[in-house]
Amino acid sequence: MKIALLDSGIGLLPAAAAVRRLRPDADLVLTCDPEGMPWGQRTHEDLTGRALACAEAAAALHPDALIVGCNTASVHALPALRARLEPQIPVIGTVPAIKPAAAGGGPVAIWATPATTGSPYQRGLIKEFAAGIDVTEVPCPGLADAVEHADEAAIDRAIAAAAALTPKNVRAVVLGCTHYELVAERIRAAVQQPGEAPLALHGSAGAVAAQALRRTHIEPAPDAPATGSLTVLLTGREGDLPAAALAYAEGRRLKVTSAAH
Repeated sequence: MKIALLDSGIGLLPAAAAVRRLRPDADLVLTCDPEGMPWGQRTHEDLTGRALACAEAAAALHPDALIVGCNTASVHALPALRARLEPQIPVIGTVPAIKPAAAGGGPVAIWATPATTGSPYQRGLIKEFAAGIDVTEVPCPGLADAVEHADEAAIDRAIAAAAALTPKNVRAVVLGCTHYELVAERIRAAVQQPGEAPLALHGSAGAVAAQALRRTHIEPAPDAPATGSLTVLLTGREGDLPAAALAYAEGRRLKVTSAAH
């Protein structure tokens, strides 16, 4: 089996690692756009065009499914990607985990990029899944970019700034950008209040990986042999996993488990 994952950069790593945990024997194709990132600053049309180009490069390798491992690309390009690739290749988008966070009761904070925070898209999800719950939208300027470049000092500054905007009584934080899952424990440490119940963090990677298997009628088999290969496409050309990816456990795990293939 072969699962492709798409993002402008390394925000797809959490979902890729989740797929690898569920199926160590799955071949992975990571299709990124280092020449065009960040996508969040592009127009809808430009972003959609670049996402389609990356998706088509992956589709040429005949994956069983494509995961859009990026919240921004899911918002803007998912309909176009599905129109181009389905039904031959199922396309799975990424949605902030507001529903499971709200199911645990409030208060809830949603950390997201400034462009997503307060957007009609996010407000619609809150209205649909968190009506009656105390929800605070927290913009995180610079955090995704800092994570993308593994800039430790910038990550610390961005997390500290967002934590200062997060109410101290929150019980859960939704990680509304896939990049944030790479620094989830640093976010937890910044928001967790001494003596309070453990803070719940809600990312999307696990649910997206599970949905990709369901759409392809593949059963999870976490004990399968670790025979899965890794192919990296950088703006359509085969290359290596970006150096910044190796700053994170998810990237190192993918590289190690794929090294023999």
